[in-house]
Amino acid sequence: MVFFILGCILLFVSYVIAGVNNPSVAHNSRSVRLVSFAVMALGLLSACVKQVDAGAVGVQTLFGKVEERVLYSGLNVVNPLVQVTHMNVKTQNYTMSGIKTEGKKDGDDAIRILSTDGLELTIDLTVLYHVNEKDAPRIVREIGDDIEEVIVRPVTRTKIRDNAVYYTAIDLYSNKREEFQNRIFKDIEKIFSDRGLTLEQLLIRNIALPESVKEAIERKINAEQAAQTMQYVLQKEKQEAERKRVEAQGIADYQRILTQSLSDKLLQYEQIKAQKELALSPNAKVVIMNGKSAPILLGQ
Repeated sequence: MVFFILGCILLFVSYVIAGVNNPSVAHNSRSVRLVSFAVMALGLLSACVKQVDAGAVGVQTLFGKVEERVLYSGLNVVNPLVQVTHMNVKTQNYTMSGIKTEGKKDGDDAIRILSTDGLELTIDLTVLYHVNEKDAPRIVREIGDDIEEVIVRPVTRTKIRDNAVYYTAIDLYSNKREEFQNRIFKDIEKIFSDRGLTLEQLLIRNIALPESVKEAIERKINAEQAAQTMQYVLQKEKQEAERKRVEAQGIADYQRILTQSLSDKLLQYEQIKAQKELALSPNAKVVIMNGKSAPILLGQ
């Protein structure tokens, strides 16, 4: 519109020049008029074509009324009188942290909550979200361009506090942290969806407890781990004792069966077989003395 206004000014100047009594000056009015028309045409063309960058959409407003047609990335032909608001539809993050340099706000911006056992905890949290392209006009009309302060921040902090009252400090610090995160994710996701936003991830970065409570929880966790370790050792010892018992029983059964199966005639038969093998060996020199039941064998 700047070029269009400039062209109008030049057109007005050309008519002023044409009214001057000096012929040499009045002669230039035609040239100025042509330039003014060219500048006005350029201004009109630039006002009719709007560029929207990648990762953004354009929302058109005409005399205070938001139009439903969304302008997507690239060049778009529009009414030259509309005002275009560019909205970021890429993934955005909003961090609330107790560390001064991490959060969106300066200073300690951690979320303070009360657990069901009345203890105060502080949570560092990051919200990943994006604006739905088709809902961009509704967001401009109902919320404006400050989405984080109007929706993201208050909704997130409220829902975390509302759900924290169902958990003890020990639960949040140890085994139910993921359950707590999933629970608040579902609550926040629904509200975001109703307002034209998509919640991508909810990241609980840290849960800080009072030092005395933290030490007590760590002692309890260590005691539980030690008890589990001892239970494992006892189970292993029981299994080893059972293995030894089964092994001893097997040996005893073997000896009993062997004793029952041996007889004098079987032993004599085995002795004869052994003597025969020794006698037939070319390198053996054997002397066997077994009293009356077996002869003396000499061989070389």
